[in-house]
Amino acid sequence: MILTVAVFIAFARGRMSTEIVSLLTIAIIAVGLYFYPLPDTNPTDGLALAFGGFGHYALITICALMTMGRGLVVTGALEPAARALERIWKVSLQLGLFVSLLLAFGLSMIVNDTPVLVLLLPIFVALAQRGAMPASKTLIPLNAAVLIGGMATTIGTSTNLLVVGIARDLGMPQMSVFHYTPIVLLAAIVAFPYLWLVMPRLLPDNSTAGQQARRRFLTHLRVTPASELVGRHFDEIVDRLPDEFRFEERPPSRFEVGQRLLISGTHEGLQLALRELRGQVAPGWVLDRIDSDARKSGEDVQVLEMVVTADSRIIGRTLASSGIADRYGVAVLGIHKPERLMHNEPAARGDEIRLAEGDVLLVIGNRGALDEFATTDSLLQLEGGQDVPRRSKAVIAAAIMFGAVALASVGLPFFGRQGFYLLTVPIAISALLGAILMFVTGCVKFDRVGRALSAKVIVLVAASIAIGRIILDSGAAEWLGETLAMGLQFLPPAGVLAAIMLFVTLLTNFASNATAATVGTPIAFNIANQLGLPQEPLILAVLFGCNLCYATPIAYQTNMLIMAEGNYAFRDYLRTGVPLVVLMVTTLSVLLAMTYGM
Repeated sequence: MILTVAVFIAFARGRMSTEIVSLLTIAIIAVGLYFYPLPDTNPTDGLALAFGGFGHYALITICALMTMGRGLVVTGALEPAARALERIWKVSLQLGLFVSLLLAFGLSMIVNDTPVLVLLLPIFVALAQRGAMPASKTLIPLNAAVLIGGMATTIGTSTNLLVVGIARDLGMPQMSVFHYTPIVLLAAIVAFPYLWLVMPRLLPDNSTAGQQARRRFLTHLRVTPASELVGRHFDEIVDRLPDEFRFEERPPSRFEVGQRLLISGTHEGLQLALRELRGQVAPGWVLDRIDSDARKSGEDVQVLEMVVTADSRIIGRTLASSGIADRYGVAVLGIHKPERLMHNEPAARGDEIRLAEGDVLLVIGNRGALDEFATTDSLLQLEGGQDVPRRSKAVIAAAIMFGAVALASVGLPFFGRQGFYLLTVPIAISALLGAILMFVTGCVKFDRVGRALSAKVIVLVAASIAIGRIILDSGAAEWLGETLAMGLQFLPPAGVLAAIMLFVTLLTNFASNATAATVGTPIAFNIANQLGLPQEPLILAVLFGCNLCYATPIAYQTNMLIMAEGNYAFRDYLRTGVPLVVLMVTTLSVLLAMTYGM
């Protein structure tokens, strides 16, 4: 217990990085149990307990889910869904967040929490990059909505099934899928204003690409025969353009094939507009050459930003006269001219843009060609390059992800001796199968899998598993339960429910959901018998407490999944999660007491 409290304080203070605290925790447990082993164990058993988290199924599941999420991102598989939600976010950020929270809540009632968050996570990261709320302000509220929705049905989480199963083994009747759903729905109504209006204000803006997102690039749009612009007036397409994109010059009448019009926008804005309008900002032959070279080499096409230095050969030249495409096989998608007004540029009159020292070029090509261009023509490569999505794999990646989710939540249809039935598998197995298929089909490449994984999350998961094991094996959880039972006889029924829920919440936020369910359910059952209270509300208090895992990142695997994407610190979970825990415990305790006449 002293170790658990010390680790919690170290995480909360944030003076040492999460990785260092996690590794120190594992080391202390390993050394401590070697010299002072638990009863009836050998010194080496402590090593297995301390380091067992690195091979635990929960960590393997998280890594596999991160890999599948990476596959969706690099293939652009979820862009249609992101664009659909983006239209709502454009109407109002608050409306967009509210609809998103309702969507997450509804899905997690019928599908396991983890697959729901895995599906939604890359969509909301993409929305943040397109100008919606920063990911760090939306992911924790989104995760909380998923967890509350998962609490509402017995199939929402595996922990719910565990509690219901233990209760049935203790002699209680089987609970149906929607047995206690009305109670959770009422509690959700109370909690949603906090998730929607308060939580985002308590979270920091951890966006790392703010400066880059403001950089605007000048380029010329080529109207091709396949373009959506052909034959249309400007007023017909202006509402379809993203906020980060604009036409610097407009056609006198309708758009015609072959026109070249000056445009400007951020990198993301140019990408969205060109995909929507089906135009080109670089010659088609060089783009085809880049794609062909990428298929032959098996490498990803990349987009980099490069600064023109004073020694560069291309200063004073236009893109056409510089011969960049012919010499290197790369294409310049746009030019950013710092500290210049775009309307004063000669290009605003339709002339070619001349390159100058300090200009930033947005360049697309294969890695080797990009390096050769930068080295030969004296350009400085900036950090933050992006891989161009492999859209040819988008359908495959989406099918793999949805197949893995369906396998874990709905099941695979089978016909056997007993007739038709659905075979469901653990999320760990379906996630591993999905990750393997992502590799086999080329949606994710082996040499890029490191980008999908987070070292901070990996060591934090391993440390949390070790802490959970030692809390259970040392008898600390049992001791806490006995201490709790001694004092409950002096509390009113609603207080008993709240105390049991808080006890289980404490376990689930510092040990694991399974530990909390395994320890808490029998304790609640015995307390009900000793105090002469109905058993079912106390068992439900345990079930609800197991799901109130908002206060720490180690409480549940979905908390871990959002940690890297939101760039969260331990204290961000505490700041937003503790008030939500207090709100939910109070509301659920009162609702249980009222529902069961206590």
